[in-house]
Amino acid sequence: MWKKEDAKPEGVSGNSTTPVNAATLSSSATASTPSISSATPSPSRVAACISQGIKIKGEVTGSEDLFVDGVVEGKLSLTTNSCLTVGPNGHVKADVLAREVIVRGKIEGKVIGRDKVQLWSTGQVTGEVQTDRLAIEDGALLRGKVEAGRQATKNPEIKASAATASATSKATDTTSLSSGTAAN
Repeated sequence: MWKKEDAKPEGVSGNSTTPVNAATLSSSATASTPSISSATPSPSRVAACISQGIKIKGEVTGSEDLFVDGVVEGKLSLTTNSCLTVGPNGHVKADVLAREVIVRGKIEGKVIGRDKVQLWSTGQVTGEVQTDRLAIEDGALLRGKVEAGRQATKNPEIKASAATASATSKATDTTSLSSGTAAN
C-alpha cells in the first residue's frame, strides 16, 4: 500500500531524529548501487532522443537506437542493430532505414525495416514499406506500397541470374528431347 512517507526521496527520511534509519538508508543505497548498474542497459542500447519541440532538417545517421518525438525532415538512417521509434508526437518526413521501426506517430516517405516494422494504433505511414515482418495494430493507418517477407531482401541481380539459369536449363532439356525424338 502506498504511504506518503514512501513517496519521499531516498536521501530524505521521514524521521530525522533516528540515526539508525539514516545508516540503514545509506547501507541499502550502497548495496543496491551494484545491482542498479548491472540492470541498466549497455551504452549501445541506450536510445538517443529527439524530443517534442525539436525540428531537424537534413540527414540523420547513427548506430544507436533513436526515439523521435519531434519533427525530422530529410533522411534518417540507422546502421547495425538500431531501432527507430517514432513517438506519438513525432512526425518524420524522410526516407527511413533501420533494423526495426516502431511507429506511434507519423512517417511520410519510404520505410525500410530490415527486420521488422510495427505500426501501433496511433501510427500513420504514408509511402512505401519494405520489411521482413510487418505488424499493424487496429486503428493504425498505412497508405502506400508494402513489400513484406523474406523475398523483399533479395537482390534483383540474383533474381535475374536465377531466371536466366532456369531458362538455360529448359532450353537444354528441349534440345535433348528433340535429339532423342530424331533418333527414334
